[in-house]
Amino acid sequence: MQAECKQNLNQLSLLLESLSTEQYNYKSELLSGASIGQHIRHIIEFYTCLSESFYLKLTQINYDKRKRDRSIEQETKNAILAIDKLIAFLNEEKVVGKATLVANFSLEDNHDCIMPSSYRRELAYCLEHSIHHQALIKISLSDQGLRHLVDEDFGVAPSTTKACQTKAINS
Repeated sequence: MQAECKQNLNQLSLLLESLSTEQYNYKSELLSGASIGQHIRHIIEFYTCLSESFYLKLTQINYDKRKRDRSIEQETKNAILAIDKLIAFLNEEKVVGKATLVANFSLEDNHDCIMPSSYRRELAYCLEHSIHHQALIKISLSDQGLRHLVDEDFGVAPSTTKACQTKAINS
């Protein structure tokens, strides 16, 4: 799972090296005015929340209480540095062990749901979450005429890619 997460983060880093500050901060109407930078920040924050919980040997992971760093949202160099730290974490640590996910899924009340999980399961969640946001990033790239900066599989779940390949072979 760590190898797949590193591969995903490297994909993001390569994209960021190709974007200007204006492209990174472009607010796409197709995404309700969100920028690529906002989506990148969001992805990084989830991975960072997980890595910090692991480093601090916390048993609970709460993405709702993650630190929000607007500098990552605005500057590609800050995002790339944050991604480099996450890749170093994934290279250095064997991310295993039990964990508890704490989350509030309600707009009406402040009731936390507490669910058993594991660090590997949460890595899988961060990866799936990243792929989802990459699909949105791809929309912004298309909106800016920059779709050529990523391959067809960017923002597509591996299972979907494999299913499409199988369908093409069997057609």
